[in-house]
Amino acid sequence: MTKRFILVAGNIGVGKTSLTERLGSRLGWVTGYESVADNPYLPDFYADMRQWSFHLQVFFLGHRAQQHLQLANSPQSAIVDRSIYEDAYIFARVLHHMNNLNERDYLAYRAVFELVVANLPRPDLLIYLTAPVPVLMERIRQRARPMEAGITADYLSLLDSFYRDWLADFDLCPVLTLRTQQLDFVHQAHHLDIVIDHIEATLAGREELILD
Repeated sequence: MTKRFILVAGNIGVGKTSLTERLGSRLGWVTGYESVADNPYLPDFYADMRQWSFHLQVFFLGHRAQQHLQLANSPQSAIVDRSIYEDAYIFARVLHHMNNLNERDYLAYRAVFELVVANLPRPDLLIYLTAPVPVLMERIRQRARPMEAGITADYLSLLDSFYRDWLADFDLCPVLTLRTQQLDFVHQAHHLDIVIDHIEATLAGREELILD
């Protein structure tokens, strides 16, 4: 089988980690995840976002670049929960928009980001997961993570709008859009089969697909 390098993108609570875990397990792919437990800046960031936003974004940039290179160059197929591109085009942009990352730091971060990603291998596929904001809010409520307690519907809607902006110009690889409110790949094995069928079809060269 041809080696593949796939990224999973999408808003908070949309199902990225669940899909990454299950595709990795089913297909025997190496999996990569966001650095949370070993992130030295997260506690400080949540205590004072304006003070620590730049530090957090630089940490994520280094971590994701290293992870991207390692998995893209792995001899095995690999799938990554959240891409390096989302850091700049979604989350750093949101921090800047909300005045938690000032103009000087934002421009400095973006300059380094552009230099880093210019030399990264391209992914073979981006899987973009989406769901309505009320669905995301309910999923976030159910998993009850303390650090997500302050997430609002307005914040998720802002993220959604930035995701649309980013994907409108995204041309590094094919994009498969999955509307996860209609998919239960955690509990329904045949739903995961459907996702795998569409991944294979997209990788085979079809136009961009949207799976309901």
